[in-house]
Amino acid sequence: MKRLAGRVAVTMAVALMAGQAAAADLEQVYREALAYDAALAAARASAEAGREKLPQGRAGLLPSLNLTGNTNWNEAEYRTTGRSQGYNSNGWQVQLTQPLFRWQNWVQYKQGEMQAALADAQYQLARQDLTLRASQAYFDVLGAQDVLAAAQALNEANTQQLALAKKSFEVGTVTITDVHEAQSRADLSSAQVIAAESDLAVKRHALLVLTGKEPDVLKGLRKGVALSRPEPSDIQSWVAAAEAGNLSVQANQLVSEIATREVERNRAGHLPTVDLVASHGNTTSANAFAGFAKTDLDTTVVGVQLAMPLFQGGATSSRVREASALREKAVSDLDNARRTSAQNARQAYLGVTSGLAQVKAFEAAQVSSRSALDANKLGYEVGVRINIDVLNAQSQLFDTQQKLAKARYDTLMAQLKLKAAAGTLGDEDIKAINALLD
Repeated sequence: MKRLAGRVAVTMAVALMAGQAAAADLEQVYREALAYDAALAAARASAEAGREKLPQGRAGLLPSLNLTGNTNWNEAEYRTTGRSQGYNSNGWQVQLTQPLFRWQNWVQYKQGEMQAALADAQYQLARQDLTLRASQAYFDVLGAQDVLAAAQALNEANTQQLALAKKSFEVGTVTITDVHEAQSRADLSSAQVIAAESDLAVKRHALLVLTGKEPDVLKGLRKGVALSRPEPSDIQSWVAAAEAGNLSVQANQLVSEIATREVERNRAGHLPTVDLVASHGNTTSANAFAGFAKTDLDTTVVGVQLAMPLFQGGATSSRVREASALREKAVSDLDNARRTSAQNARQAYLGVTSGLAQVKAFEAAQVSSRSALDANKLGYEVGVRINIDVLNAQSQLFDTQQKLAKARYDTLMAQLKLKAAAGTLGDEDIKAINALLD
């Protein structure tokens, strides 16, 4: 009992110290997670890399300019005289190539636009995931705090009931069985306090991993706060929104379109290419033999270059078949994403509606459980109730309180998951929940 009292005192001291500082709210935790989370940082870097696909694709439509230079050692032999002499030759050339018709390059440019959009969609998906993870971690800590507070309150009540049972046994109003039952409940609630403390430490560390900061005392839901119903109140509207607007669906839609373009790009390998080519260069060389002048030649060439692929060993056709198979995979992935999003929307919607009903039922149960506890305590005092009745009533009340708190947190999470399924979850939803905290 002394050890338990020490733990309770420490807990109260920590809470008091934390209470002296401003309590953190959900919005603050979310901002900290945005700045610290490694998964989001990786997604951000991946998005930046993906956006570079657009200028890379555009480059295939723009002219290219190259400068080449050379220096060579030449060995010349004059057969009529048998004389030989070595000399140097040097040259340089600037060449401009402007694609006129390269269909694969145009397709690749359109792919670059889609790949940049895909990178943004994947980043938004990662940010949405962080919103859910941060909210879940926040509510997990609140739930663990509620469980610990209820366990401590129950243990205190059981301890008081044990003292009362011992006193009543001494005066002969109860049996030793009552004392043993009270002792058993006190020991059990003491173990529950230890387990609740451990669980709270785990939940707080999970929040630490997400934000990089030791969590302060967190703001909880205001007492008696009313949770809102989903708008619109029609489940099919949410399902339809999820099938069209879910971020995973949007990303898979882009992947499917990119795969379709990839088939087209590979088929373009059978088509001719036409380029405008312009070059200017200079070649100089020393005279090889006496009597021959030194050469210094400037050349300028402008023309159109046509290339017609005739046979590549079947590689082009093979790449077309490969791209076609990957397109079918992308289409199937898109269909699966739509089905999954619709299922998630249904599940989240029912989670909200059933959660609201549970909250209402547990609120009523809490009132009746408290009344039952008061009645059993009074009955025990006047001798019409036994000790076990009081102990059961106490356990029932604290169990109901825990379930009520959990139902509220689960309902709020279901609301966020419903928005996520529809692809509309944003910072304003965090602010809306934050307004319910105190």
